[in-house]
Amino acid sequence: MGEPFRVKDCSLIVLSTGRHSRNMSEFLHNLRDVPADSLYHHFWGNRLQPQFDEPEYQNDFASWTRHGLHDPVLTERLAVVDPTDYDDLENLRRELVDIVEQRLAEDDYASWVQADYPFSFVRSQVVIFNTSAHIDHPRDLSEELMRMSVGSIFFHFIDARRRPIVGRDDFRSWLSQHWPAFSDLEGRLADMDPYFCTLAELRTRLAGVCRDYFASRA
Repeated sequence: MGEPFRVKDCSLIVLSTGRHSRNMSEFLHNLRDVPADSLYHHFWGNRLQPQFDEPEYQNDFASWTRHGLHDPVLTERLAVVDPTDYDDLENLRRELVDIVEQRLAEDDYASWVQADYPFSFVRSQVVIFNTSAHIDHPRDLSEELMRMSVGSIFFHFIDARRRPIVGRDDFRSWLSQHWPAFSDLEGRLADMDPYFCTLAELRTRLAGVCRDYFASRA
């Protein structure tokens, strides 16, 4: 019998980088050399921030260029960037820089238009909590996933991809190490893109994939 899956929870502590952008030129300058974990925060961190409404855009950059700079062209290009398409944050950085550089080449005046409010680059630190919850067998995944907090979903399915094995969430790592007979479930989980949905939606989708998988084996 494999080792149980130990459920953890997490929250984020947001830290300032001291970098602020008041126009597109400054935004490009900061994009080039802010710490990589700041890029990570602005794509993923808002998942764990309390919000009264569903976010209009999945990343903070697109939100600012739309509401601060009022540049719908740049907003559209930034809004469709999916960080899961990039092997690491430096490749993601290069893509963002290319997008902004292209926009400035199209409209040089845009580089000096002052935003309604500055964009403040921040980064975050993940604080991890142990919980008493554990999963003894993969067939229990669906039920236990629905009991997890969104912090647990973030930690195990999103933030885990930055840890060894890079690009693999904790659920797949657990299956690979302790339950190799369920490698096809690993494949189904690998096909899931966590970016264009909320953590609550992601939790429901993950539970559904696991439930359907075991129903098909019954």
